[in-house]
Amino acid sequence: GDSAEVIALLLRDTPLPRQPQAPLPLHQWMEEVIPRAKVVATDEERRDLIVSWWAALDNTEIFVLNKILTGAFRVGASEKLVIKGLSAATGVAEAVLAHRLMGDFTPTVEFYQSLTSPAATQNSPSQPYPFFLATALDEEKFQTEDFSRWQAEWKWDGIRAQVIKRADQVFIWSRGEDLVTPQFPEVEAALATWPNGTVMDGEILCWQAGQPLSFNHLQKRLGRKQVSAKVMAANPVHFIAYDLLEHQGEDIRTKPLGDRKQLLADLLTAYPHPHLHPSVSLTFNAFEELTTLRAVARQHGAEGLVVKAIDSPYLVGRKRGYWWKYKVDPMSLDAVLIYAQAGSGKRANLFTDYTFALWQGDTLVPFAKAYSGLDNAEIDELDKWIRRHTTERFGPVRSVEPVQVFEIGFEGMAESTRHKSGISVRFPRILRWRKDKPAAEADTLASAKQLLSVFR
Repeated sequence: GDSAEVIALLLRDTPLPRQPQAPLPLHQWMEEVIPRAKVVATDEERRDLIVSWWAALDNTEIFVLNKILTGAFRVGASEKLVIKGLSAATGVAEAVLAHRLMGDFTPTVEFYQSLTSPAATQNSPSQPYPFFLATALDEEKFQTEDFSRWQAEWKWDGIRAQVIKRADQVFIWSRGEDLVTPQFPEVEAALATWPNGTVMDGEILCWQAGQPLSFNHLQKRLGRKQVSAKVMAANPVHFIAYDLLEHQGEDIRTKPLGDRKQLLADLLTAYPHPHLHPSVSLTFNAFEELTTLRAVARQHGAEGLVVKAIDSPYLVGRKRGYWWKYKVDPMSLDAVLIYAQAGSGKRANLFTDYTFALWQGDTLVPFAKAYSGLDNAEIDELDKWIRRHTTERFGPVRSVEPVQVFEIGFEGMAESTRHKSGISVRFPRILRWRKDKPAAEADTLASAKQLLSVFR
């Protein structure tokens, strides 16, 4: 939580003896009172000074003072929590608020009034819709479904994006709400002749000879204000269209997926372009057929399947029951823990960020960093072990005895000149602590490079 707020709440429930003072204006606090904390001689004097301020203020004032002392007025909150709170306070539906908050905005009084207005508001032409996200498939429950109600699509490892054509302009938004139009000029050009009032949801991939290239190729475009002809030629992109969200200026997200797909197919047929194509719908009549499709996903360059109800609307966020992701099992290697670093937030007092290495001859070469996958008991156990077996410290990082082995899972691999191992991995995480395996039996860099051939 927010430490400034936590202290204020603790003082509310266990107040200090009051030491009332004449109220001071904010500028006097900033210019005269608070600077005293920097000139006192000892930490004890500084503590006593701050406690005396707390004793003179009410609870709300203590909170504001604490925020000033800690250097930031921002209070961290998830987007979902903000939307829930605004909806409860204003009566505006969560889905409407989520849509109005998408894209770029300036936090002014006028924007807040427009955001919370019960009446329909005029949106910017560039404004995307909130993305609908799939949930992990529960295999046991899904086997009882009527499979005629479902279809599958390949789950591509690219950038989820919305492509918008409005007001004779094209806008490309990433799922992270970054406007990435300049990074994909081919996709922008492909939509130039499309009708206004069109919004598609899909995936941007580097694509060549009918197959997707690794995510490593896509990374060479990211963050650039302008993409050179050389980069475009070496890393050609396609937009694979999953869904149609707006048609002829009408929001059609409540229509069934099957209807939206048909309208999308009609548009792609009417406005063909080599950088645009639809996501292929895969049918299955039994769960075994679905698992067979999943088993060959990597052969198609995909990371699994997304299974969608044919009658599903396009909702906001991660809603269960309509869209399921069915990813292939991660690839994995057994690696040795060599470095540890303290985490952040509630984990700031624990070593939770780890670096793992693979053998190259008699040398351990750093291979991947991971910070997720262990439960709380394992984190506590490993933290104690790290403190007892530190061999060297450099800054916040500790080097530890190379004896602990962990199975590290990841979604993809690519060659990398920026990594000492020559390899980068996608979404590394800890699958299990291999207490049964000695460090000498951990995997080698050579075995990692054999796996790399799958992603070339």
